[in-house]
Amino acid sequence: MLPEPNRLHRRADFSRTVRCGQRTGRRDLVVHAFVHTVDPAAEPTEDVLIRVGGPRFGLIVSKAVGNAVIRHRVARRLRHICAEMRTEISVEADIVIRALPGAATADSAELLRQLRGAARKLGLGPAVRSGVRSGEPA
Repeated sequence: MLPEPNRLHRRADFSRTVRCGQRTGRRDLVVHAFVHTVDPAAEPTEDVLIRVGGPRFGLIVSKAVGNAVIRHRVARRLRHICAEMRTEISVEADIVIRALPGAATADSAELLRQLRGAARKLGLGPAVRSGVRSGEPA
């Protein structure tokens, strides 16, 4: 389950992420990311006060993906994947994942692979992909 502090809720957060953030596409997903930069000399804003020390995720699963049952299944899979990935992403970023129609037939492993690839391309995940898994000594 994706913890509440790691979820995007406000329309303004979704809009800012989609309009001002970076975007990358995969076969079944489009991923938007807006990385927060905090200037210590600046006056604290509401955005700074609500930061959770990690990424926040938002999902867009439209009717193009399928009927309500299929959309909810895709959303559940993506939420589970986001919960797993939140420890892999060390930057404070808002990430919006838009499911494309192909996500309805993709399995969880494929969606995870696509999301990790998108995060890497956006500079959110491990930059080097060698034979060593993240967290293991080199």
